Amino acid sequence: MATDYLATLRRWWGYDSFRGIQLDIIRSIGEGRDTLGLMPTGGGKSITFQVPAMAMEGLCLVVTPLIALMKDQVDALHRRGIKATAVHTGLTQDEITKRLDNCIFGGYKFLYVSPERLGSELFQRKLRKMPVSFITVDEAHCISQWGYDFRPAYLDIAAVRRLLPGRPVLALTATATPAVVDDIQERLGFREKNAIRMSFARPNLAYVVRRTDNKEATLLRILQAVPGAAIVYTRSRQHTYDTARWLNQQGIPALHYHAGLTSLDKDLRQRSWQDGETRVIVATNAFGMGIDKPDVRAVVHLDAPDSVEAYFQEAGRAGRDGLPAYAVLLVSGTDRGVLRRRVADTFPPKAFIRQVYDHLAYFFQLPIHTGAGTTFEFDIAEFCRNFKHFPVPVESALQILGRAGYLAYRDEDDNTSRVRFIVTRGELYDIDTSRPEDEAVLGALMRTYGGLFADYVSVDERRIARDAGLSPQETYDTLKRLTYRRILHYVPRRDIPHITYLRPRVDGADVALRPEVYEQLRDLYAARVGAMLRYMEDDAHCRSQQLLAYFGETGAPACGRCDVCVERRRQGQPQAGASADSRAAHDLLDAVRRLCADGRSHPLSDLDRCGLNEEAVRRTLARLAAEGLVLLADDGTVRPAGEE
Repeated sequence: MATDYLATLRRWWGYDSFRGIQLDIIRSIGEGRDTLGLMPTGGGKSITFQVPAMAMEGLCLVVTPLIALMKDQVDALHRRGIKATAVHTGLTQDEITKRLDNCIFGGYKFLYVSPERLGSELFQRKLRKMPVSFITVDEAHCISQWGYDFRPAYLDIAAVRRLLPGRPVLALTATATPAVVDDIQERLGFREKNAIRMSFARPNLAYVVRRTDNKEATLLRILQAVPGAAIVYTRSRQHTYDTARWLNQQGIPALHYHAGLTSLDKDLRQRSWQDGETRVIVATNAFGMGIDKPDVRAVVHLDAPDSVEAYFQEAGRAGRDGLPAYAVLLVSGTDRGVLRRRVADTFPPKAFIRQVYDHLAYFFQLPIHTGAGTTFEFDIAEFCRNFKHFPVPVESALQILGRAGYLAYRDEDDNTSRVRFIVTRGELYDIDTSRPEDEAVLGALMRTYGGLFADYVSVDERRIARDAGLSPQETYDTLKRLTYRRILHYVPRRDIPHITYLRPRVDGADVALRPEVYEQLRDLYAARVGAMLRYMEDDAHCRSQQLLAYFGETGAPACGRCDVCVERRRQGQPQAGASADSRAAHDLLDAVRRLCADGRSHPLSDLDRCGLNEEAVRRTLARLAAEGLVLLADDGTVRPAGEE
């Protein structure tokens, strides 16, 4: 069976071997065992379900939270000649039905769905007829209320399992504490506990906490010192814009990114950064999940996330190619208080939550005892203006009301773009299309979509761009120009928040907020914030060891690369908990510095080998050179880095 999996890997992906625990996870799910795979960001999660799915009969059902991620993975599979499809809120009912029917009749190997889709009566009816081989749950920590990113819709996966008796489930996550690991398996109905772990250690990644009273100046110095692509995270949408503009003024190409941008804008910005046209993306936490850019050299946080899990996942987007990279958290004197206040913002008083519930009913003009199953578009800015609320506590109140079962708040419903011809088919042929882009886009529309002269039709700009031989930006500009010319009407997709009432509206005073949806989660959130504060403030222990210990991985050696380890080495102190290899590297670096104290390079034969054999010396010097601590010349000489 292992040989078959390897043959599948070679045939479809072109790799000659598996990495880390990939094969262990593949074998486990291939044997029909419920499996939880814990792999750090960049560990190759997709291989663990795509390879066994291709080696098995039937369809793999993949539950994943992001529509953009679904589309990217489906596109990647199509490029390999593998049949895959996705069902999400951006499709028409006819498109959804057609795709689900094709899954029933064996037209696809992979069906990607959002967790919100699982509860649909249509989906469940079609699912019963599908030849499902196994279920994959990506970002599985979202099913745990004890996790940092709980999403109630994930709880519907247990009901889906009952519709598919005997099919195993593969749960995948890059961030889970021991308590969350147990909770994931319980909530997914594992027949037996079976967690396969990969070390979360990232030996090429240097974790740094930098204290500064001028974060912008420090950010600039970091980007000047570390060449290559970078991500800069901040909490505020406005701050993403201001920081990107300032970096451009300093000569560093940067774009801002946050959830409030249109889907097309997000796509264009992400692609510009992904393709190397833009060096830095300045973003809120809306950016990053599913990003597959291996050569990110630095991730800098201007603001601390509210949990170690979030920080670890975002920082882990640096250095996925295995080369040296940096994850830097900038800390100022006010950050501790700001982080502490997030507990009150995330769990506002119960009286405020009940007030928001009542105000929503006034906003939607919804009478008592009505509204169950009704969905409304929700403009949070208008709501806050009308009722004199601030957006942050309102969003928190909506999340708590969701956990309590009163309503579902979706802040990013991706609606597809739509096009309809304004002119008739006969008039279209008489229109001047001297611009080659106009003709290319009109031709691509006519070839790809039907019904454009009768009604609005959902379209995909990326597909139009490919068919027309244009870039996404050229395609967007052309569609807008054709709209201005009154040839067609183009409605770009946008993210529209929605609120769905899950039960009939009650009086706010009767809203029950049980301890398990308020006090217990508030205390857990406060503990996560406390853990993040300890990481920011603990300058005595290796940063990597601190992070690994949080996820239950104890006994790891000191990394030798973080700010704590570097400072210890500078002061001549041994690394706390350092491995034998780390101590040997430390001793050898000291030997190089002593040998070259005269300011000259020296041949390796002059070097005190610190009790190491020749092979160990060569390997250790290569590691020190990769970390930028020594320079190895072509003539076989060595000297400390940074010394002329």
